[in-house]
Amino acid sequence: MECSISRTNLNCISLGDPDTKKSVALLKQACLDSGFFYVVDHGINQELMDDVFAQSKIFFDLPINDKMKLLRDEKNRGYTPMLDEILDPENQVNGDYKEGYYIGVEVPEDDPQANRPFYGPNQWPSDEVLPRWRKVMEQYHSEALRVAKSIARIIALALNLEEDFFDKPEMLGEPIATLRLLHYEGGQKTGKVSNPAKGVYGAGAHSDYGLITLLATDDVVGLQICKDRNAQPQVWEYVAPVKGGFIVNLGDMLERWSQPYIEWSWMDENIAFFVEPSHDCVVECLPTCKSESNPPKFPPITCSAYLSQRYKDTHADLTAYSSNKA
Repeated sequence: MECSISRTNLNCISLGDPDTKKSVALLKQACLDSGFFYVVDHGINQELMDDVFAQSKIFFDLPINDKMKLLRDEKNRGYTPMLDEILDPENQVNGDYKEGYYIGVEVPEDDPQANRPFYGPNQWPSDEVLPRWRKVMEQYHSEALRVAKSIARIIALALNLEEDFFDKPEMLGEPIATLRLLHYEGGQKTGKVSNPAKGVYGAGAHSDYGLITLLATDDVVGLQICKDRNAQPQVWEYVAPVKGGFIVNLGDMLERWSQPYIEWSWMDENIAFFVEPSHDCVVECLPTCKSESNPPKFPPITCSAYLSQRYKDTHADLTAYSSNKA
């Protein structure tokens, strides 16, 4: 895959700015430019964000046998080992050289809602091994969801919808919200792994599955975005991390609603938070985004069906690990 790499600047939206029109204008421009923007003044204190990174590192530093005891289950909760995911099969020789850990909406096993594909109990490391881990992750999950809902209100206004459009029960009232801790081997830190010329990537080129992704990064410049996948050669641009802020990505589900397209990739260590609507939400082109000359590009589909297929397409079959999980 021939490409060149440069640097890019992103619009910055402050959630503390009372000028809503300014925020909407910045978001609209970001959508036209790349689908990425910074969010600051979001209300999550730096101590908690630092703690999430610290607790994430402690987990990934555990022996592989300990991590495999928490291997992701059929609900996509738990640990994902190296090469578990392959995001760009056309250009990757193997899977992604990254580890991950999925944490979703906590739903007790005896709750009827736990029968849904993306709801159920999370897998948690034991308190003996990581005593503060669950508390920190659950607090961050709750705070990040609050931030995502605030961003969704700006998105709604940018799409000429009512501000509370995404607050409805069928939208983000009962969301599929997933925290994913990520750890990349090599990348810019050591230069040991990522080698695009040989089809080796920390994470293959991809666009995110869902509605909104909040990306909290470490201090290493590793995220790359491609604004035009059809360009020859492709131009990949580095995005600088922002201490205490989020890099926000608008994903494929919003594409199905509003019809833009963004493709992107990342590397190195970060904390991703993915927010999608409820299981039964029907994702289809919005009335404000279609016309006779611009008809819908995609058929209607439920959020649950769409996400289930995307996870199946990009993750290893769990039976491949049957002899490894304790």
